[in-house]
Amino acid sequence: MNEELVRIEHLTTSFRIGDDYYAAVDDVSLTVRKNEILAIVGESGSGKSALAFSIMGLHTRARIEGSIFYGGQDIAHLPPSKLNRLRGNELGMIFQDPLSALNPLMVVGSQIDEVILLHHPKRSAKERKRSVIDLLEKVGIPRPEHTYGLFPHELSGGMRQRIVIAIAIANEPKLLIADEPTTALDVTIQLQILELIKRLKEDSGAGVVLITHDLGVVAEMADRVAVMYAGQIVEIADIYTLLSDARHPYTRSLLQSIPSAGAAKSKLHVIQGIVPSLQHLPRQGCRFRGRIPWIDEAAHEEQPTMHEIAPGHFVRCTCHKNFRFPNRKEEGARLAIT
Repeated sequence: MNEELVRIEHLTTSFRIGDDYYAAVDDVSLTVRKNEILAIVGESGSGKSALAFSIMGLHTRARIEGSIFYGGQDIAHLPPSKLNRLRGNELGMIFQDPLSALNPLMVVGSQIDEVILLHHPKRSAKERKRSVIDLLEKVGIPRPEHTYGLFPHELSGGMRQRIVIAIAIANEPKLLIADEPTTALDVTIQLQILELIKRLKEDSGAGVVLITHDLGVVAEMADRVAVMYAGQIVEIADIYTLLSDARHPYTRSLLQSIPSAGAAKSKLHVIQGIVPSLQHLPRQGCRFRGRIPWIDEAAHEEQPTMHEIAPGHFVRCTCHKNFRFPNRKEEGARLAIT
């Protein structure tokens, strides 16, 4: 079994709306191991990016409760000066939108150089430039010496994403967080970026947290998967177990919603409703129950907890024991409500 790299315990990240705080990440506990890709999957609004930003300490106005243990210390409550020594060094992050992540007024080579200089101030300018050129080559940038002097707007979306990856891995981080790294990229470039992340993990033995809503990406990349819904983890399993024996109604619904070439004439399952907003999240009982109204209320726990139903396979709430997809009559009633 891979060695534990990060341990998250009862993490809650709350944002203030009006006079109250509302949890976008609600009592999440997870481990990330060395040399593994842990995928965190769920719809938009489920709390995936809020969790990623919490690990990196990038929330400025959130209330953070719980612990994030890395390197023998709780980094969830480190002062900014100490956290800055880790970010960009031992902890790296690939942001979702490379155009907003890059400084439009600096050439990309200087932006990579800046991260190296911050954590290795004794390196000469010549050494740093050589390192930047090596990084550009590593992430598949053609003509790296020429690209060094270009501004972000002079590069394509795929090239900008490679620059963001070069910045994230410049100091060989032990933990790499990739937040929707292939959003808005065409399929060919998506594959290249994903293969690059996988190769980086294999070469360095780093732990990777892959945030995505794309189950195809998960199937291709992940070693383990944590399914997130309405701020909570609802299922955790290795990728093979999740794809072959998913149990939570939300996970099964997500998988059922994927188009299949072998079922071209069958009707896709549509998950009723949307993820509730922070202010309207049901804080008691099963948070998914409103989207599966054909399942009896008695099937849900009043205070859902994670149950280990097989070694390493955890599922929240007992409703998974009684879940089934709706019949035609129930489906018609459901669509009428929707």
